[in-house]
Amino acid sequence: QVQLVESGGGLVQAGGSLRLSCAASGRTFSKSGMGWFRQAPGKEREFVASINWSGGSTYYGDSVKGRFTISRDDAKNTVYLQMNSLKPEDTAVYYCAADSRPFSPLRLGLADVGSWGQGTQVTVSS
Repeated sequence: QVQLVESGGGLVQAGGSLRLSCAASGRTFSKSGMGWFRQAPGKEREFVASINWSGGSTYYGDSVKGRFTISRDDAKNTVYLQMNSLKPEDTAVYYCAADSRPFSPLRLGLADVGSWGQGTQVTVSS
């Protein structure tokens, strides 16, 4: 399994930006789609963005389209989430996730996650 460690969370004012990073260990990173999910207090974990194993396809949740960008650097075994124009409703714990399906070109769903990171808190103040 891939082990994942997130970083980059913090407190930011509305309209600001943050970049989350997720460092992965293990040889399977380059074969794995990667994604970000988030969970706010009292709410279910929701899909934010994913990128397929080759980096050729990206997917976004409706609430973040046009504001967030997911990318990956296979040389560094790292996936990033650039978050711009942040809103208070973006406040949540953000989790990095690895696809359990090798070489999948598809969007990463909750049921497809093979490994989770520990999460990083993002708080957007109004």
